[in-house]
Amino acid sequence: MRLIAVVSGEYGRRKARVLREHGPANWEVHEWTAPAHFPIIIDDPLDFIPSKLPAADLILALGEHPGIAELYPDIAKLTGAKSMLAPIDNNAWLPKGLMNQLRGWMKEVGVFCAFPKPFCSLTETSYSLRGQRVEYTDPLISEFAKYFGRPHVTVTVNEADKVIESVTVLRDATCGAVRFVAENIVGRKVDDAEYEAGMLHHHYPCLASMAIDNDYNDTLLHVSGNATRDTFAEAVKPYRAVMFFKPEGFVE
Repeated sequence: MRLIAVVSGEYGRRKARVLREHGPANWEVHEWTAPAHFPIIIDDPLDFIPSKLPAADLILALGEHPGIAELYPDIAKLTGAKSMLAPIDNNAWLPKGLMNQLRGWMKEVGVFCAFPKPFCSLTETSYSLRGQRVEYTDPLISEFAKYFGRPHVTVTVNEADKVIESVTVLRDATCGAVRFVAENIVGRKVDDAEYEAGMLHHHYPCLASMAIDNDYNDTLLHVSGNATRDTFAEAVKPYRAVMFFKPEGFVE
């Protein structure tokens, strides 16, 4: 699969770097840095795009300015891409109204779009969480989501002392946070894994917004951190001690 990551800052560059270093060997990950500043009105998007871009199947819209949204239809035409992932880890970069416009613009040029909020909510069949969950069908995005998106790990545990011995990352977050947590949680007690995973996620650090998101009534940083914490809690669940409490006055 051929990917082109459209970036404009560290948020996008980190994700492109993780894809190159840890994605499948047969992926081609290209990177194009979009302009950092735009006029209030863009007369011709082609003025901001090079005359040639590498061929791609999937666009990763990782820009950090709302003006970049107007460039994506022409980027799709230049690259031949048929699908686009436009994650929302910060609403300031892609507000909801602009997201809906972008979906329409890309549909006009024959490109399917997915807008996972946050990026680490993506699976092979859906994106976003809770009441925001959206199901989709697209082979290119599903192929991407086999490797990057909503965290999925397995663990091996020394059952004698209930310590995590190793972690296998089946699906990493695109920013690499899950791999970081996996490497640093080895040696921790299984009963502490859920808490430690949440703390390690914040220490990475996650680049999702700390502003309150109206859809979740929470920050996207916390939504992302909870997803990472929950996957490690589920992985160690078979190894945790189950505590039973007998209420006062209980009769067998």
